[in-house]
Amino acid sequence: MFRRAIVIVLDSVGAGELPDAGLYGDEGSHTLGHVAAQAAPDVPTLAALGLGCAVPLDGVPCPSSPRASYGLMAEQSAGKDSVTGHWELMGLVLDRAFPTFPQGFPAGMIEAFERRIGRGVLGNVVASGTAIIDQLGPRHLESGQPIVYTSADSVFQIAAHEEIVPVPLLYEWCRAAYEIAVDGAGLGRVIARPFVGRPGRFTRTANRHDFAMRPRGETLLDVLTARGHLVTAIGKIGDLFAGRGITESCPTTSDAHGMDLLETRLVAQGAGLLFVNLVDFDTLYGHRNDVPGYARNLERFDARLARLLPLLGEDDLLVITADHGNDPATPSTDHSREYVPVLVTGPRVKAGRSLGTRATFADLGQTLAEAFGVPPLRHGESFLGEIV
Repeated sequence: MFRRAIVIVLDSVGAGELPDAGLYGDEGSHTLGHVAAQAAPDVPTLAALGLGCAVPLDGVPCPSSPRASYGLMAEQSAGKDSVTGHWELMGLVLDRAFPTFPQGFPAGMIEAFERRIGRGVLGNVVASGTAIIDQLGPRHLESGQPIVYTSADSVFQIAAHEEIVPVPLLYEWCRAAYEIAVDGAGLGRVIARPFVGRPGRFTRTANRHDFAMRPRGETLLDVLTARGHLVTAIGKIGDLFAGRGITESCPTTSDAHGMDLLETRLVAQGAGLLFVNLVDFDTLYGHRNDVPGYARNLERFDARLARLLPLLGEDDLLVITADHGNDPATPSTDHSREYVPVLVTGPRVKAGRSLGTRATFADLGQTLAEAFGVPPLRHGESFLGEIV
């Protein structure tokens, strides 16, 4: 039915707290709602597609004839991290959450890591990534010891200055941590967090790399590639799926770079799946509690979306969604347990259809499986019949 599908994940652009948000300390979270109310983003393209119909937002009207089908999706898996969210979008629902370490990692895990890298570590606390490099960066410069920290997510993060620890060596340390924390303890992922600069002016670089657990089951990506369909991953998608089920992976340095690559691939790749993650919403604005910055990034994406829509071919299906929330208006700097919006458009997609509130992100994966004519996935209910 469709030769090509484009899925754009606006990383952390949540649409209101889920019923179980209280279990995660996320009562009252509403990423889009609070950003719209406090910083008034001007997003005419998203509004025309029906974003304000999917979720009521200040300053984002619901038009009488939305150009897309629209709705919300709830996360069925336990957790609120990027790995869990992206896996569920592609049809894999987890029956248990990845472990988290709100008091820092156990002494035995840290000691094993220190033995592997031949030096001690700094930190081992729950922290904001930008705050902890400001706090411990000077000691790191003096000692050469990496900064290890975690968050509310299942992550083992290692920060190091690129002049003190070259990026290839940092990646080597991350692989050691992967064996200890992911293979050994079931953690979701290890993240390399290189930075540059001097005390008081440290900045993280685009050499971040996620070493994620391999998917625990079959995803849509596996099904598509096994049947000869191209799957191009843009942004951190390749990392989140540990490279599995992906034909080509294209890392990015920014959301603008991701959209540039997507436009290029639309010309070069006439069939298959183009799967894009735009991470700046999360890393630059959500985690830093930057409401105005979040709003301006929505505006930048909206402008790029307006440029993208005319490039869609007759057999294209475009989906815009998210993987979790990260409300910059709350005191927390962590992800938040929220619904995500879903907007679906293309020349063959019926406009203005409400998809309601889907019970799982996996409905998207099931819909794409049906659209590509591959066997159904284990989880999710297709909404293809509602939009064509």
